[in-house]
Amino acid sequence: MMSQQRKITLLGTGLMGLPMSRNLMVAGHDLTVWNRSPERTAPLVQEGAKKMSTSAEAIEGAEIIITMLSDGYATQALLNDANFRANLSKGMIWIDMSSAKPEHARAQSSDLATLEVAHLDAPVSGGTKGAEEASLAIMAGGDQATFDAVVPVLQAMGRPVRVGPSGAGQLCKLANQTIVAVTISAVAEATLLAEKGGADPAALRAALKGGFADSIILQQHGARMSKGDFEPGGLSRFQLKDLDNTLAEAAEHGLTLPATQDVRDRFAYLCEDMDGAELDHSGLYLELKKRNDLT
Repeated sequence: MMSQQRKITLLGTGLMGLPMSRNLMVAGHDLTVWNRSPERTAPLVQEGAKKMSTSAEAIEGAEIIITMLSDGYATQALLNDANFRANLSKGMIWIDMSSAKPEHARAQSSDLATLEVAHLDAPVSGGTKGAEEASLAIMAGGDQATFDAVVPVLQAMGRPVRVGPSGAGQLCKLANQTIVAVTISAVAEATLLAEKGGADPAALRAALKGGFADSIILQQHGARMSKGDFEPGGLSRFQLKDLDNTLAEAAEHGLTLPATQDVRDRFAYLCEDMDGAELDHSGLYLELKKRNDLT
């Protein structure tokens, strides 16, 4: 069922933002887009979206702003732009779906409140497949009334759940990314063990389906590892950034997370010493193979 049409601007039409934009248009929304590399907006313009040459122009007159950028620093750069800031107006709702530090989300929410602009931090999980299928897990932090006002918009992209006040969405995203990274590491080890021991990894995944060890990561990324397909869905450099943010947040609470630290260091090696920053995060399998002198 089509929701009420809203005037939406989406900033950041990369791997995730592009399919999310398409789903907003499918839901009937009036969409304006902007991307730092303008060629990435071309497919959306062909499908009916409006494109503006600057982010400031793109948000003028919008009811809802959605950002899908690399991190909280990129979002803050928009807020620091005087032209952009001048086009923010009372009553707008800004949904930041980028992955950022919880402290950034809280600071940006407080800043926007001075302009009477409502804010949600609503990072996502599900990768490009989830973005394409409008099945993203959406973890929203912020005011309940603000969340309620945009639930139909969020539902065009996935399954929204309000998880707490400002910053809580980003905190849950860090928890999500910790689980993802550690599970990728476990799947890589299981896949390599099966391969070297003479078992068929595809048969292993089939045998484990439905059991305690089954997961989307096992089925999707295990298949990627077996095929050597590391075209990005979730970039390794973004996984590393999220793990760094997780460990920083843990340190603020006096916590030590040994598995997270270990997998963070391995992603750092993949990105910085193996030139794997632009690989899918399932490319951690390559780091494991190198560690075992199998490359």
